[in-house]
Amino acid sequence: MSQKTMLGIAFTTLVLASAIATKPVPGHTSTSEPTVKKPLLIPSRPVKLSTNVKTTELERVIFEQINQYRVSKKLPKLKLDAKISKQARIHSQNMAKHQVPFSHNGFAKRVDTIPIAYNSAAENVAFNSGYDDPAMEAVTGWIKSPGHLKNIHGKYNLTGIGVAVNSEDEYFLTQIFILSK
Repeated sequence: MSQKTMLGIAFTTLVLASAIATKPVPGHTSTSEPTVKKPLLIPSRPVKLSTNVKTTELERVIFEQINQYRVSKKLPKLKLDAKISKQARIHSQNMAKHQVPFSHNGFAKRVDTIPIAYNSAAENVAFNSGYDDPAMEAVTGWIKSPGHLKNIHGKYNLTGIGVAVNSEDEYFLTQIFILSK
C-alpha cells in the first residue's frame, strides 16, 4: 500500500445520523438516537462553502443509488421533489458552515416548512471527509446502518436530497423522506 493511500485512509471520516417521525412532527422524537454526534465547532474564521464541487451531481447520484437499492428490494421508487430538496440543501449548508451542529435539530421545522401535506417523514444525514466518492460512502453507510436502512425501506413516496461541502472539504448530506397525503 502506498504512503499516499495510507494517508487517505487515515484521514477519512464518515458519521451518520437518522431520524424518523410520523405526523405530527412537533416535539420530534427519533426512534433511535444518532450513533455518533459531531459537536458544533465554532471556527475561528468564517467557513465558506466550496464552489468547486458539483453538489447537484452528488445529490443526483444519491437519489439514483437510493432508488436502485429500493427497486432491488422490490420497493417503489421515490420521486425527487424540489421543495423537499431545498430544505435538505439548506440543512446541509447550515451544517457545513457550522451554523448548526451535525444533527437533526430543527427537523420538525424543516418538514413543516415544506408545502406538502404528509402522513409521515424521516431524515438521514451524513458527514464525511477524505473520500473520493462522498455520495457513495454516505449511501453505503446508510444501507449498513439499521436506523438509516429503516428510513430507506420506509413507506415513503417523495424525497429530497441536499449536499454541501465547505472549504475544509467536509461533506454534509441530508435526505428527507415524505409520505404525502
